[in-house]
Amino acid sequence: MPEFFADAEAAFDDARFVIWGYPFDGTACFRKGTADGPEAIRFHSHNFESWLNELGLDLRDIPAHDWGDVEAVADQAANNSAIEEIVGRIGAAGKFPVGLGGEHSLTPPAVAALKRQFPELGVVILDAHLDYRDGYQGAKWSHAATTRRVSEIVGPERVRSLGIRSLSREELHTAREDGLHYVETGWTELREHLSDLVEAIDGPLYLSLDMDAIDPAFAPGVGTPEPFGMTPYEVLQVLNFLSDRLVGFDCVETCPPADNGNTAALAARLVRHTIGAVAKAQPRDGAD
Repeated sequence: MPEFFADAEAAFDDARFVIWGYPFDGTACFRKGTADGPEAIRFHSHNFESWLNELGLDLRDIPAHDWGDVEAVADQAANNSAIEEIVGRIGAAGKFPVGLGGEHSLTPPAVAALKRQFPELGVVILDAHLDYRDGYQGAKWSHAATTRRVSEIVGPERVRSLGIRSLSREELHTAREDGLHYVETGWTELREHLSDLVEAIDGPLYLSLDMDAIDPAFAPGVGTPEPFGMTPYEVLQVLNFLSDRLVGFDCVETCPPADNGNTAALAARLVRHTIGAVAKAQPRDGAD
């Protein structure tokens, strides 16, 4: 059992947020090592104060539970079933699931589980790559097909990808045919794009953060680094802007062997901010 995520010491029944991990990199096509991501993110989460000064709250006041890791095997269909089971259980209990990757192939089954609870679910993906292939290297559920699989679950009209700067010509043509909307990096006004997103997709949202959305100058320890990316502050803007609509979140593609821990530390801090931002934007029982 890996070390629990910092300040996630509540029992499952008492928790509002439930953290779970997916230590799998079976379809990684450039760097292996993202299977070590959940444990590294948990480790680095203990580096930070529980007080989130930018939000004015203390994570010790927000009950969270670390469920542990899905038992990942080579068979992705079995992995998908395991992910759907735990995320479905978390959602059915009225709690907020927080997934730690591991590779991005964790997102489609997590979305499928929440789609049963929220029929009008929308999905926002922060990623350097469009990931709209219909499978890759013989794997239908490859991390390189994540957005395609998610679009099949909720419909391409209810998916928005931000931070895109890498895609194949074939993906470009298919995405255009399917009506998939995506935003490249290099925007001049992020909030304008986010306003358009919220206006276009109503209802609850699931947010998936692939750490390679962030420029490798800030997050070099990812499975497939791509230059010219987002800054950590831009990611915070997205988290804050969408926090009142979020019903689930994952942070994927941290590859600890590829750097000295900086990327896992950033991932841990972004996960902590997400928990705080959602709790603040969606208060319960009169809490701020």
